[in-house]
Amino acid sequence: MKAIVSALFAGVLFGVGLAVSGMTDPAKVIGFLDVGGAWNPALVLVMGGAVVVYAVGFRLVTKRAAPWFESKFALPTKKDLDVKLLGGAALFGVGWGLGGYCPGPGIVSAAGGSTNAGIFVVALVAGMLLQHQVERLLTKSAAPSKPEPSAPSGAVPAEGRS
Repeated sequence: MKAIVSALFAGVLFGVGLAVSGMTDPAKVIGFLDVGGAWNPALVLVMGGAVVVYAVGFRLVTKRAAPWFESKFALPTKKDLDVKLLGGAALFGVGWGLGGYCPGPGIVSAAGGSTNAGIFVVALVAGMLLQHQVERLLTKSAAPSKPEPSAPSGAVPAEGRS
């Protein structure tokens, strides 16, 4: 229960930070991406601040033997770049640039009543469900088929019996 409450607290704190910094406004994100026009550096400042806080916090937290509310840390172990990672990052970037939302600010904006953000969140969830189904189908089709059990020696196959 403590883990759920701490995750909820962290999520609410993150959402409040997004709202206070103005990162729930897609115009600010698109303004940041508009380097040839009315460029808005606010996103750089927010991201820079987040990176500094994360870097310090990560160093402090991982010096502990275990997290406060779990038995061990769940850190990523995969270090290679693959097509799924690069393709997902590219798709994320294109969607972010076109819509001005990424998942965190989109959810916060939808919770604040933004219709556009609500549409974004519905599309986000639909895309996640679609990706899950495609992954299941690809995994299922890539799995080697189980060989048919062979009949014991001397046995006659069912289609050869009379």
